[in-house]
Amino acid sequence: MFALYKKEVQSYFCSPFAYVVSALFLMVFSLSFINGISNMDSNVLKFSFSNIFYNSFFYFIFLIPLLTMRTFAEERKSKTETIWLSAPITIPQVVFAKFFAVATVFLLMMVLSLFFPLIALWHGSVIGSSLVCGYLGFFLWSLVCIAIGVMMSALTDNPILAAVFGEAAMIAVIFLDNFTQSDLIQSLPVVAKIFGWFSTETRYGAFSQGLFSLADLMFFITITLVVLIWTIIIIEKRRWSRG
Repeated sequence: MFALYKKEVQSYFCSPFAYVVSALFLMVFSLSFINGISNMDSNVLKFSFSNIFYNSFFYFIFLIPLLTMRTFAEERKSKTETIWLSAPITIPQVVFAKFFAVATVFLLMMVLSLFFPLIALWHGSVIGSSLVCGYLGFFLWSLVCIAIGVMMSALTDNPILAAVFGEAAMIAVIFLDNFTQSDLIQSLPVVAKIFGWFSTETRYGAFSQGLFSLADLMFFITITLVVLIWTIIIIEKRRWSRG
């Protein structure tokens, strides 16, 4: 599994792909950072970085499908999928290796963004708990989207379609959060409670306030694992259909 994970990570950085996506990520973060400073009423640089992640998340999820679209779709398209399907490695190991590879690339992108809190700390002050929890919550939220993107890539042999499907699914996740807050759903307490439990935006809210919640942590991990299990089932089904 580690060999496949290492190969997947190297495949990103042996091409301009990861660097282009990282540059776009930092550009979005930079614009949000500058906008956050320009909207301050005080000359003291002190604000929550969690708000930057929250306000920019819609733009970030346009980048995640670019990282996940090739995980399985590219190999199906080039007919190299049979190599690991017939190799002495289990499907769960393949799925998790590819997932952790994308997660590692995204984590490195987030590490690059630590440059901005250092700037804020140099010229003002940073709320430590909000910064740490904000980064943690955003990464957990992104893991759910990465898992969704990997699953969408497993459904098609066209990387472009995988990116489109992944983007649509991630937008649907955000739409679910907004739909939960609608008057229609709020008028139905039981339904609102059920929808609210699956709301990733609500779960991130606690982290954005600098509060660590074990329940929210387990929520993100559980949703991520469930999506990855669905991916394993999809690939296993295709494997057995080939005989």
